[in-house]
Amino acid sequence: MTVTSFIEPRLRQRGRASVNFLTAIARNMGPVSAQVKADIEEAGITPDNLPDDLSERHSHIENALADSDAYAMQLLLGDWHGRQHGDVSVEAYEQIADEVADSIAAAHEGPASLTLHPDTKWPEYWDGVNFHRTTGGWTGHEMQGVIHGEIIHKRMVDKLFPGGIFKQRLAVAKMAPKDSYDRILEVGTSSGHYTVMLQEAYPDAKITGIDMSAQMLTHAYRVANTNGWAWDLHQMAGEDTSFDDASFDLVTSFIILHEMPAHAIRDLFAEALRVLKPGGDMVMSDVTRYADLDKLAAWKADRAATYGGEPHWRESAQLDFAQLALDAGFETATAEGMYPHVLIARKAS
Repeated sequence: MTVTSFIEPRLRQRGRASVNFLTAIARNMGPVSAQVKADIEEAGITPDNLPDDLSERHSHIENALADSDAYAMQLLLGDWHGRQHGDVSVEAYEQIADEVADSIAAAHEGPASLTLHPDTKWPEYWDGVNFHRTTGGWTGHEMQGVIHGEIIHKRMVDKLFPGGIFKQRLAVAKMAPKDSYDRILEVGTSSGHYTVMLQEAYPDAKITGIDMSAQMLTHAYRVANTNGWAWDLHQMAGEDTSFDDASFDLVTSFIILHEMPAHAIRDLFAEALRVLKPGGDMVMSDVTRYADLDKLAAWKADRAATYGGEPHWRESAQLDFAQLALDAGFETATAEGMYPHVLIARKAS
């Protein structure tokens, strides 16, 4: 499927160079990572001799690597990249803001619908949190949806994933058990990348998307309008929607659960069950479970989450999603896969 972007960011030389530089650093950390691995082995660290407690494990490894120049460099570059990527992308956008203003305005007309609720009191776990260490979080800039969707994701993140992040999203969309669905609810629509893949996988479905960020959701609205898709978009939390009981055939999300604490994920699953029709499906993807990793690999994932600005990653990554779905009342539930880890559950008919 050919997707028409509502803009094709023609970054100016300074912005393009800054974005490419940050991407190149992330893509070329191999030699540093290899040396860190060698230093870990030289220190005698193995999965079998690490503490069970994650906090103790962090202290143990940090102390063992105190004299590792490679580890210090890895932390320094990781921290610097995390602090810079959002600000660099904002600067790159602002250099072309006048150039794309007309395209942005035009993308506010089309078949999609957008309902915002700016006065809503949002959950504490989300409100004011700088996820991914993005300055101001998902509401930090008026055009955060453009910046995130068109620059950070397409020009940085996509280049760091083998096969690309969009193929990954399409693969998850196609994991839903049925060949077609009449009504789909996507939780955590963000700037619409997974929504596009749902559109490709189920072109005849009525797609409803929800997100708490007005800026991100507005960008998804522009994407839908530009491509002639009648997405129905609402600003709301996934665990507290206003939709009718039994109104959707599929409830799904792409790697959003790690941005929620355990109690919110439980509430989300309960809400999904409520809005699903009898026999409806829930497909939720997320990051690798710590239970599927050895102690050293789990430490690496937890450290990356900590430096990457993911306050709820550890709590979420230790949950058994299949059991949570069964506890919520789903009739069947399976969860498997490394990254993404995918939960597929069905409501009783």
